[in-house]
Amino acid sequence: MTKRILVVDDRDDLLLLMRRVLEDEQYQVSILQEGRDAFAHVKTQLPDLLILDLKLGSVSGQDILKQLKDDRVTADIPVIIYTAAVLEADEVNRLITNNPRYYQGVHLVQKPFDLEKLLFLVQQVLNEPVL
Repeated sequence: MTKRILVVDDRDDLLLLMRRVLEDEQYQVSILQEGRDAFAHVKTQLPDLLILDLKLGSVSGQDILKQLKDDRVTADIPVIIYTAAVLEADEVNRLITNNPRYYQGVHLVQKPFDLEKLLFLVQQVLNEPVL
């Protein structure tokens, strides 16, 4: 069965790149450029994986992550967070480290990232054999 991935980022170029790379790996990819609709979209679509940017303009990726983790329906959906913002990345890393049970299934990737390493992480998170 094809795994479904939702990518949320406010940068169109990254959304298109992520869609192309993930679809080349046979994933079904949805993209969302607005962070404010992300939680509702995840809750109705229930993707197998969410790839989420931390900086989304008017909405923080951290706020979306908290909403997901606080909701029984979405709490177990794995999340890969990526960001170029060092301070925010450190803060998220601290949250994950200090409360690993609450943030179970959350992974942090720093931009710029290597696409091969990101694909490897996606495969690991989705429990797929790594080729």
